[in-house]
Amino acid sequence: MFGSKKEATIDTALEQVGTIIGPGAVIEGPLTTKDSTRIDGTVKGNVTVSGALIVGQDAKIVGTVSAMNAYIAGEINGALSVPQGKVEISDTGKVIGDISCKGIIIDENAVFHGKCEMTNLDKNSAEIAKERMVADKEASEAAKPEETKAEEKSSEESKAEAEKPVEEKKDN
Repeated sequence: MFGSKKEATIDTALEQVGTIIGPGAVIEGPLTTKDSTRIDGTVKGNVTVSGALIVGQDAKIVGTVSAMNAYIAGEINGALSVPQGKVEISDTGKVIGDISCKGIIIDENAVFHGKCEMTNLDKNSAEIAKERMVADKEASEAAKPEETKAEEKSSEESKAEAEKPVEEKKDN
């Protein structure tokens, strides 16, 4: 009743993790998963994750890493590629290698040694906002019920009829 909201909420990202490499586990060779993955052990090889990657505080990865999104609390020694998503390096996280991502958050006391290449920067925020506005307008037009469209059409036809010049009939 009086407990904190933090205790009651469950992290939705953790609910959806399909693969977990536990503490103490050591994988030598490549690791490929089709779902979100949490690594708390050691992986000596390339890691390819089709979903989100969570690298736990005691985890270590030596190799190239590719994922949709990455949350790093442990250590990665190698390139990190997240071209369409976000990388977050927590205060306990350490990345020694180049990062390619759309967005990045580096907490205070985190370690990052390498270069970062930001992807998908060919559009500025004003262009993106215009595209969203056009898409929203198109979506709202498509969502209008057919009756409303028919009413608008008949209203336009009535206006057109009212604007036509009136011809006078001559009696002969």
